[in-house]
Amino acid sequence: MRFRSRRRQGESMDIAIWFDFASNYSYLSVMRVEACARERGVGVSWRPFLLGPVFKSLGMDNSPFVTQKIKGAYVWTDMERQCAKYRLGWTKPTTFPRRSILPARIATLADGQTWQGEFIRQVMQLNFVEDHDMEDHAALGAILASLGQDGPSIIAAAEADAIKQQLRERTEQARLRGVFGAPTFFVGDEMFWGNDRLDDALDLAATRR
Repeated sequence: MRFRSRRRQGESMDIAIWFDFASNYSYLSVMRVEACARERGVGVSWRPFLLGPVFKSLGMDNSPFVTQKIKGAYVWTDMERQCAKYRLGWTKPTTFPRRSILPARIATLADGQTWQGEFIRQVMQLNFVEDHDMEDHAALGAILASLGQDGPSIIAAAEADAIKQQLRERTEQARLRGVFGAPTFFVGDEMFWGNDRLDDALDLAATRR
């Protein structure tokens, strides 16, 4: 079954990745998408959003990996296998899902900036490799400094009302486009859900260039 929504003005036929920093399967895709896209000559558009409000709109109070114990137990075993497969670092977070509103705001503020992708990857590693609080100002400031940015200024700007509203609007846009989990990929109007559909989405984007 294919899910369609109206194409956004100015959207290319490259791949847009909708992800949540606290999503374990988003971690797998975030760490690989730019390199895999580059091999196909495809560009990447980052779309950070918050899964929590989307889940609530679907009548869920928490991640199904938390509320469904059998599924949750399977997922952590699967993550070990998938990270070994992709040669990614992995530490099961002691807090899941971990609060990640501040990095989502920073990543939203970074739209179109050359450091956006690397910031996103380093924050993902902070959570899923270092098992560290993703809203720790010192840790986020260190990541931003490593990318040549003024950490305190960026963090302060990300807490401004305009960025908060931008992230809320993007989260609502995700819901309106039919997003129900992360990662989700769009190639134009074509929607693909889940890390295991990343290659399918990239292949479609490559054929449409």
